[in-house]
Amino acid sequence: MEKPGFEIRLQFSDMSGQGRLRNSKCFRCAPEVEFRGQFDEGPEMPKLYITSLNAPPSSGFVTMLKIHTVILSIMYKLLLDYIDPFKDAYRMNQEPSQDLLGQTARAIISPLSSTSDAYAFRELNEEWISKLFALEDADRLILGDPQSEIIDKGGQVLLARTNGIVVGCVALVPAGNGVFELSKMTVSPSRRGKGLGRAIVMAAIGKAREMGASTLFLGSSTKLANAVRLYESVGFRHVPLDELGPLPYRRADVFMKYEL
Repeated sequence: MEKPGFEIRLQFSDMSGQGRLRNSKCFRCAPEVEFRGQFDEGPEMPKLYITSLNAPPSSGFVTMLKIHTVILSIMYKLLLDYIDPFKDAYRMNQEPSQDLLGQTARAIISPLSSTSDAYAFRELNEEWISKLFALEDADRLILGDPQSEIIDKGGQVLLARTNGIVVGCVALVPAGNGVFELSKMTVSPSRRGKGLGRAIVMAAIGKAREMGASTLFLGSSTKLANAVRLYESVGFRHVPLDELGPLPYRRADVFMKYEL
């Protein structure tokens, strides 16, 4: 005998919030109840629109609905990653679009272009490195002058901004012969867990292709488990250190490579 419950049908609007069908999910507990709704992604908070609700009279239904509404709100936060354009490109195994360095659902990603940008790049990285490790000479060199040490040598620094404030960054440091180190990738603590790190990494991969790169590599740490899982999920593979050559950071004990 099927347990009492209800069916939930959700329709997700596209990123413009115009109400067009983006995706749908169906969660079935019992066939006699149907709950239809639509999420609209607006400039502020997402909204859930209930378009229909049919259920047999039951004293326990209101309680069930409250419980499942809480569950839905949690699910929606998790599903944000799946309606992110960068996540879509990755999941469908497609090349990043030409407007990759443009506006995403959460931030605008663009190249470093000013002294204030360079300061924000240094500040963001010094924060996490000093908290978990210790600044090394190679850190001070690159963070002290990213224009000369990265950009003027043929590399690039990308910054993610929200409302004009830099909230994330990544660097593509040239190593010669079309090889670049993906380095200094971080997201402001207040913006973590929202898919922004993935968007930044995907933007870096797209930019590297645009620059004619053939290979990306990185040195990370087992202390940065979330970052390592992110790199794995977008296609970086683990390699031995001798496949990359010496790296300037003593903290690095995870070594990865990405063939473009």
